[in-house]
Amino acid sequence: MSGSEGVQESPVASSRFHVSARDMAQVAVFAALIAALGLAGAITVGFSGVPITLQTLGVILAGAVLGPRKGVIAVAVFIALTLIGLPLLSGGRTGLTALAGPSAGYLVGWIPAVFVIGLLTVRILPKYPVVLGLLANAIGGIVVVYIFGTIGLLLRTDLSVWAAVSTNFAFVPGDLVKVVIATVVAKSVHRAYPGIVHT
Repeated sequence: MSGSEGVQESPVASSRFHVSARDMAQVAVFAALIAALGLAGAITVGFSGVPITLQTLGVILAGAVLGPRKGVIAVAVFIALTLIGLPLLSGGRTGLTALAGPSAGYLVGWIPAVFVIGLLTVRILPKYPVVLGLLANAIGGIVVVYIFGTIGLLLRTDLSVWAAVSTNFAFVPGDLVKVVIATVVAKSVHRAYPGIVHT
């Protein structure tokens, strides 16, 4: 009996790692959305050199609409494109440029952020209560991103811990607006397409 005849793929494992054409299309759409949101440019505040950008809205939406698996893939695809040199980050930056600067932690934080948002979103489906949606998106899109961003500032700059933490304060109002927008959009999507998230 040959090795290929003696090994059969588990149906559970096969379905777990299967990515359908629809899944790939959704991933591509959200990766493109994050890129498109960068066309609005960026505003740099304070002396940290970290820009305010709309692209975090796309990251929050990816987790809130697609869930943890497809959301992470969408953000990872986008980041991979920037790392091979495509200037898709706000201000026409590449991933290598961002990772070499003070905003490195914020970019790295997008992956755990979308994963956390996706996990929390799965827990509140199928109803997707607005209050819980706001909380999930704020935890991932603000708290997680700020934690990684602060670590990046400490590693890439000479800022003190308090100065690095306080740098995030300028982003809070805009990020709260993004959380609200993402929650409203996600609520509408999950009402119209209740099966869009699957694990």
